[in-house]
Amino acid sequence: MKIIKHFFAFLFTITLLQNLEAQDYYFKDKAPFNSEIPTPEQFLGYGIGEHHTRHDLIVAYLTKLAEVSDRASIEIYGKTYEKRKLVMFAVSSPKNLQNLDAIKSEHLKFVDTETTVKNYDEVPVIIQLGYNVHGNEPSSSEAALLTAYTLVASNSPEVLNYLEKSVIFIDPTINPDGRDRHTQWANQYQAKNLVSDNIDAEHTEGWPRGRTNHYWFDLNRDWLLAVHPESKAKLKWLHSWYPNVVTDFHEMGTNSHHFFEPMKPIGSWDPIMPKENYEDLNNLFAPYFATALDKVGSLYYTKESFDGTYPGYGSSYPDLQGGLALLFEQASSRGHVQDTDYGKITFPFTIRNQYISTFATITAAVENKGFLRKYQQEFFKSAVTKKAKSGLAGYEFTVENDKNREKAFVDQLLTHKIKVYKKGDTYTVPLKQPQHRMVQTMFETYSKFRDSVFYDASAWSLANFYNIKYQGKKTVSLGNEITSTENLIQNSKIKKSSYAYIIDWDDYNSPAALYYMQSKGLTVAAAFKPFSINTSAGDKSFNYGSLLIPVSKQKKSSNEVFKIITEAQEKFEIPVFGTNSGFSLKGIDLGSNNFRALEKPKVAMLIGEGTNSYEAGEVWHLLDTRIQMPITKIRMSNYGRANLDKYNTLVMVSGSYSALDSIQRNKLKDWAAKGNTLITIAGGSKWLIDKKMVKESLTKKPKSKEKDKKEIKRMPYVDASENSGRERVGGAIFEVDLDVTHPLGFGYRSSKLPVYKNNMVFLAPSKSAYATVAKYTENPHIDGFVSKNNLDNFIKPSASLLVSPLGRGRAILFADNPNFRGAWYGTNKLFLNALFLGSEIRVPR
Repeated sequence: MKIIKHFFAFLFTITLLQNLEAQDYYFKDKAPFNSEIPTPEQFLGYGIGEHHTRHDLIVAYLTKLAEVSDRASIEIYGKTYEKRKLVMFAVSSPKNLQNLDAIKSEHLKFVDTETTVKNYDEVPVIIQLGYNVHGNEPSSSEAALLTAYTLVASNSPEVLNYLEKSVIFIDPTINPDGRDRHTQWANQYQAKNLVSDNIDAEHTEGWPRGRTNHYWFDLNRDWLLAVHPESKAKLKWLHSWYPNVVTDFHEMGTNSHHFFEPMKPIGSWDPIMPKENYEDLNNLFAPYFATALDKVGSLYYTKESFDGTYPGYGSSYPDLQGGLALLFEQASSRGHVQDTDYGKITFPFTIRNQYISTFATITAAVENKGFLRKYQQEFFKSAVTKKAKSGLAGYEFTVENDKNREKAFVDQLLTHKIKVYKKGDTYTVPLKQPQHRMVQTMFETYSKFRDSVFYDASAWSLANFYNIKYQGKKTVSLGNEITSTENLIQNSKIKKSSYAYIIDWDDYNSPAALYYMQSKGLTVAAAFKPFSINTSAGDKSFNYGSLLIPVSKQKKSSNEVFKIITEAQEKFEIPVFGTNSGFSLKGIDLGSNNFRALEKPKVAMLIGEGTNSYEAGEVWHLLDTRIQMPITKIRMSNYGRANLDKYNTLVMVSGSYSALDSIQRNKLKDWAAKGNTLITIAGGSKWLIDKKMVKESLTKKPKSKEKDKKEIKRMPYVDASENSGRERVGGAIFEVDLDVTHPLGFGYRSSKLPVYKNNMVFLAPSKSAYATVAKYTENPHIDGFVSKNNLDNFIKPSASLLVSPLGRGRAILFADNPNFRGAWYGTNKLFLNALFLGSEIRVPR
């Protein structure tokens, strides 16, 4: 029977490939087509599904369609890190396209909370089709080409109706850099005689794989965080149009089938998203998907997995802008054809399901456009009329001593079109505004949930990401509205000094300025005790870590020193102070031995198979884009021949590091013992302890006394995965007590600091009284789901950050990720302290 099943599956595959010649497999029901419009096959030279299509060819084909048809236009809305174009292909009836500005104006009236219009059915519905945010989930971009061709070339009554009643925007590749990485892989290993064996190289991408963008970030988590140019550009476009429907096409495991919404019930106890969205609208659209897929015999499922709790997905963020965001997950061929438990799955088959779901979406949107538009209007109206259940009117915050972190957070608020006001040094963010729900997203924290297993993070209060000290207010006084951060930082221009210059370490950009000065040849020292001194701006107090640049100790002239420091100030917008005397008003003098000259970091990081590409990318991105510091990325396969003596700092992110045998581990340990610094993050710290590289330990659950032992309770098997998932720390925010006198705590004024935990690494406090730099507080939970078992038995007794001696060097162990998703401005300084100050840390025995 099994042989017969595979035989028919083989025949089915051959039939599909034969049908590709005319592409009828996809869109024969949309005929007749305009023969003057080139098909994808005619333009590319191969049929859709025969090869993976490069992004430049995708853009070229859509550009061609816009050139030859009056139904389409194309715009470049941004560029990726690797300079690939981000394009939006607009398609509608010729009349609609000619009047696109007028349609946009009419559409935005339904978003405007100060106007009331009721011509819900008279304005074309705005549909935005988004494809391929994960680069190695390629079927959707191929479906985008088929969709564009169909809408431009088909003269069927069905398609003409869509064009008249909608404006459709196609974003064919949200993540071009990742897509091309995967496309190159799949095509280079494709054989003329297709290989379906799962273990074949075609189906097993090499590290870091194509899922992520240039810096190995998952762009589908970046809609809320807005760290990357792809997301920033997409958000700018989205907030200019506020589409009624937004799609988010993905792929999942090869042995799966096809998923469409509704998702599993939302995990939040009191969701900020209206119930009408995740119940009424999803249930309205679901029958369209089911009917379309039933016609071709495709299997699918709903409601069992995925969730829209985290508001930063492409399938959830548009929901908070009055639209309906829709997730689709298609089983992946991960190549051109692959074996599954159900026979062979082909690339054309995966593309067809995405194409079918696309047109089912368009059908549903057009047939319910009045309902969608009215819903969006009511969504924004309710934002300014509803009262928060908390009773709050808004939030206030002030950021002291760090204007660049302040600017970054205000920029974040403005990116999401949140109204921000300022009076004196205090910012106010009222809840009564069109982006009411985004304000909640930024500031509200939660401890109560309907679910205990999340597809992703259960905490996302961005104010905590930025270490913003804020308060909820029953009444608010607004002040002046802030519409731009362009002139937010006003530093006094540094005046030339013949004695010394001082830079406070509190500012987020101070490490970048330090590296700039070091790279230009200046000797810079850091204060290991605070002090007050008379400066060019009057008497001023300086915190731990403040930088000293003594003019007489430099190998450069005073004019050259002044020029470099001026450049650093202008480049990084930091406050710099000159002084003409080394005598302090309070604390250490400038000649004290508590000022220590800092070694310029020479940093390397182990990457490649067996390491976490997300965490590695976060380190690379932080140093490359914000600190403007080079970092050598050593692939694990090259570790054996790497000369570690070229570096004084080595970073190890989470990973198995199975390639490092005892000899190679000794090489690492000997290097550190020479006085160098080893920095480990999360799983990397656990590896260091497990391999007994340091004399530290992991927190263990207290043993229960014999009399307290209970008989194991019998439970239903079906609940096993749910119950075990509850004990995973999937992403929550906790408070730590930070030793601000320790070099790793320099630049912080408060000992209370929010940190992000999304792992099961629990470090026992060090046996050295001075080496536990950050420990979770007595009541550490701030935001997100955590089980009582994990909170009481593992988190509360544990350390978040500690230092352990390695000969004359040291290991700096992070339990949590200080650079999570490039958005944790509040804890980046901990990691940067490890880089710049690590060499000066002495661990008392």
